[in-house]
Amino acid sequence: MSAARIDHVVTSGTFRLDGGEWEVDNNVWVVGNDEEVVVIDAAHDAQAISEAVGGRRVAAILCTHGHNDHVDAAPELAELTSAPVHLHPEDLPLWKMTHQGTVPDEDLLDGERLSVAGVELQVLHTPGHAPGAVCFYAPDLGTVFTGDTLFQGGPGATGRSFSDFPTIVESIRNRLLTLPSETEVRTGHGDSTTIGDEAPHVQEWLARGH
Repeated sequence: MSAARIDHVVTSGTFRLDGGEWEVDNNVWVVGNDEEVVVIDAAHDAQAISEAVGGRRVAAILCTHGHNDHVDAAPELAELTSAPVHLHPEDLPLWKMTHQGTVPDEDLLDGERLSVAGVELQVLHTPGHAPGAVCFYAPDLGTVFTGDTLFQGGPGATGRSFSDFPTIVESIRNRLLTLPSETEVRTGHGDSTTIGDEAPHVQEWLARGH
């Protein structure tokens, strides 16, 4: 079996919540090897993601949270690849804002361990940006996929419905900053960073009283 790697696709579309609309670029992460992969955050363009997957088997479509810009292409990609969609159950209300009348195939639960291509993804429940937000920690790859929980420069946004700043800070403190400092943080939007680089930024946010 070939070694696991991380492939990256950027897709573009519209984020909708609380009556507002914002044009956004999303990071889609494809984790696996030449035979099988998981897709993290099927955003905007199922065809582009399917092309990045190629002929590989998709073991699962994993959602870091239920905002439309992270799940809008999930059902179509599931149809193209015959892969199940996984979402934390606390984000089902957000999912239904985009995909009314449907539900994901599987629940993501804190502490769950998913395997693909010989590597393990650990599910870390990190609420705050959304109630069911999760991160996927891959120790063998030295990487954590944080969705919109942690970015280069600090925590994800908490100014809209279903979000809470004290909660996201506690999630980052207790679930992410405890990871090795060299762990690469692969985010839902924008550039990657590391846990060590982001720890001071989180402390700055707290000092400013955000």
